[in-house]
Parts: sequence; structure tokens; C-alpha cells
Amino acid sequence: MILASQSPRRLQLLTEAGFTPSVEPADIPEGRREGETPKALVERLACEKAACVAKRHRQDAKPPVVLAADTVVWLPSGEVLGKPRDVTDASRMLHELSGRTHYVSTGASVIARGTQTSLVDTAKVSFYPLTDEEIDAYISSGEPMDKAGAYGIQGKGRLLVRSIEGDFYTIMGLPMTRVVRELLEPLYSANLAADILGGINGRNAANE
Repeated sequence: MILASQSPRRLQLLTEAGFTPSVEPADIPEGRREGETPKALVERLACEKAACVAKRHRQDAKPPVVLAADTVVWLPSGEVLGKPRDVTDASRMLHELSGRTHYVSTGASVIARGTQTSLVDTAKVSFYPLTDEEIDAYISSGEPMDKAGAYGIQGKGRLLVRSIEGDFYTIMGLPMTRVVRELLEPLYSANLAADILGGINGRNAANE
């Protein structure tokens, strides 16, 4: 399997599930099209990333399974918050999220055997009201600077979050349960979830 993403969090999730993907980031434009919803945006980008990497391997004797994903944070207004450009932008985003509810959508796409499949999963996240001191301290940690929405729920950013509705791993960047059951089981094994739950045997089955 190839993971068409340089996200260490996605690699961690796949590794914990027993996969041993190689990492090969896609190089595509990631701009939002006019009128495009956040959910449509992440699904399109995930599909384009997977297609970009799969194209590089189309002449391989056995083209690999390619998995790609894309995550955005967005407000009820439909405004998308990407990765902050700088410290000022990170501060703006965190002030926007403070004391409010927002959404996180992750699109995932798999290409294998000439077929592409995809899905989108969305979670709702509510933040505590944040003080300027808290925002400045969090930014000074450096954690927000490579994260959509300027926070990482799996790190120090967990202290910003009052509640979530939906899949924690969607917020982290890859809804693993749906990816395994809906995108990967048809490729590897109808019992892939059970194989993975089985530990070492699951890891072997997942990598056949």
C-alpha cells in the first residue's frame, strides 16, 4: 500500500491497524473551487491525490493500492479554515473557533485494480471560550502551524475542546473504521476488520 500523504498522523493510524504503507505525497493544486462545499472539497482532493500517485505506478507489474485523504476545518457559514499562513493567521483562526462549534470533514479515497472508491466523514467539535493568554501560549508551542484550523486534537490542542460528536479519528485526519470496512475490506479480505483485531495474524492478513 502507498499512503499518498505526508501526514505523520495518518501514517500512525495505518501502522497501528497493522498496515505498513510506503509514503508518497501527491503534488496537486489544493484550491477550493467556486461554490464547492467543504465536504465536496475534501472528497475531490482525496480522489485527485490518489489518482496523482496511482498514475506514477500504472506501468508497475503489480500496481499498488493507493490511499489518500484530505481534511478541512469549517464553520457553519461554510468558511474553510486551512493551515495557518503565519502566527497572525493562527491567532485569527483560534479566535474564530473560541467558544463556538465547528466541523471537521475528512475525505478518503482508495485506488486499486483500476477502480477508485471514496468517502467523506464529518465530525462536530465545540471549543471552550479561549483567553488571549491561552491562544498565545498554544501558538508559541508551534503545534498549530501545520494543522488545519490551527489545532491538533491529538496533541496539546485537546485542551481547547469542550466536546465532539462523531469519529475522533476523522478529526485526527483519517476515519479508520470506515476506511477499513468500506474501502479496504473489498480489496484485502471480507474479514479484514477481524484480521486486524486479531493482532499479529491481522497484520499479516492486512499486508498480503
